[in-house]
Amino acid sequence: MVKAKKVVLPLTDEILKSLKAGDNVLLTGVMYAGRDATHKRMVEALDQGKPLPFQIKGATIYYMGPSPARLGRPIGSAGPTTSSRMDAYSPRLIAEGSKGMIGKGPRSKVVKDAMVKYKAVYLGAIGGAGAIISKSIRKAEVIAYEDLEAEALRCLEAEDFPATVINDIYGGDLYEEGKAKYLVTSPIG
Repeated sequence: MVKAKKVVLPLTDEILKSLKAGDNVLLTGVMYAGRDATHKRMVEALDQGKPLPFQIKGATIYYMGPSPARLGRPIGSAGPTTSSRMDAYSPRLIAEGSKGMIGKGPRSKVVKDAMVKYKAVYLGAIGGAGAIISKSIRKAEVIAYEDLEAEALRCLEAEDFPATVINDIYGGDLYEEGKAKYLVTSPIG
């Protein structure tokens, strides 16, 4: 069994210093959920000098649009979406103070550079495990952009939300490290 670090949100620089690419974590605390349409609106608001509907400093944003909640549950299936959809918006949100992002798949060089410059991490959640992941979400509330329905901005309260550090503040990249580890070089020419 792989040991996971318990991490209390919001993320701080002290917590970020302790996280390295490849670390498994269990997140407890408040995070926000939104996808591409939500990110577009947040960056448009910032461009217009308007405040965001939540405190961005230290925030972790989960790239997710849930399915409807079953009776007695705060949220339906809550699996990650492809993170590259947010790459056009993430550097701006990181520069504004966001410290964590959760999704699936690799990030662009521009996003990885912003994570190193402004001290933020990217965490991977397991695609296809949305029903299991939803069990770690104790509360979910739409806080903005209700018209976007499943893509509305949500505030989530999580307990032991499972994720893996993909990109750390030092430039570590679990995807690149994993590929390099298993590269086979030919002894022929």
